[in-house]
Amino acid sequence: MIEASLAGRRAFILENTRLQAPPHTPELRLRLADEITPIWKLTEEALAEIGLPPPFWAFAWAGGQALARYVLDHPEVVAGKRVIDFASGSGLVAIAAMKAGAASVLAADIDVFCEAAIGLNAEANGVEVAFTEANLLDAAPPSSAEVLLAGDICYERPMAEAVMAWLVQGRAAGANVLIGDPGRTYFPKDGLVKLAEYQVPTTRELEDMAVKRTSVWTLP
Repeated sequence: MIEASLAGRRAFILENTRLQAPPHTPELRLRLADEITPIWKLTEEALAEIGLPPPFWAFAWAGGQALARYVLDHPEVVAGKRVIDFASGSGLVAIAAMKAGAASVLAADIDVFCEAAIGLNAEANGVEVAFTEANLLDAAPPSSAEVLLAGDICYERPMAEAVMAWLVQGRAAGANVLIGDPGRTYFPKDGLVKLAEYQVPTTRELEDMAVKRTSVWTLP
C-alpha cells in the first residue's frame, strides 16, 4: 500500500513517473507516466490493491495540453489575475497560467494524489501553485476568481453538466472562463465560442487516435 502521507505520495510519484515535456507544451516539464515507467503497466485491480485511485494526474490529456498552449500563447488572459484551474490533475494548466504571469493560481482536484503531483510539477517549473482537494462544485465559484480554467471535464454526462453549470455561474459573476476539450461526447458546444483549435499529439493507449483535434472555448 502507498503511504498515506503527502511525503509518501510524493515518493510514489517520483518512483513511478519520469520528468518529461508534454508534446504540445515543450517549454514545460511534468512528472508523467509512459511506456517505460512502472505505473503505465498497472491494471485497475493492481491500482486498487496498492490504494491508488485512477492516476489521471500521471498523463497530459489533450484538453489540458490545448488549454495550456492557449494560455502560454495568450498570456494577457491570465496575467496579473487570480485564477482557478478546475480538475487540475497534473497541474499542467495551472503551471502554464503561472508561467504566463497570473497573480495566483488555485489548482483544485478531489484526488489527493494531485496535491503531490502538482507540487512536484510546480517545483520542476519554478512556480508556486496553491492546491485544494475541496469539491468546488459544492458552492458557487469564489468571488475572488477572475479566470476559471477547465481542461477535459466532459467524460461523463452528470459531471459535464455539473461543471458547465458551475462555470456558467462563474461567468455570470464576472470571471473569464476558458475550457479545453478534444471533442468528448458530453461536451456542450451550444452557447460557447471557439477561441482556437490545435492538433495535439497523444497516444493510442489513452485516446482513439495519435493526434486529437482539440479546441479551446470560452463562455461569452
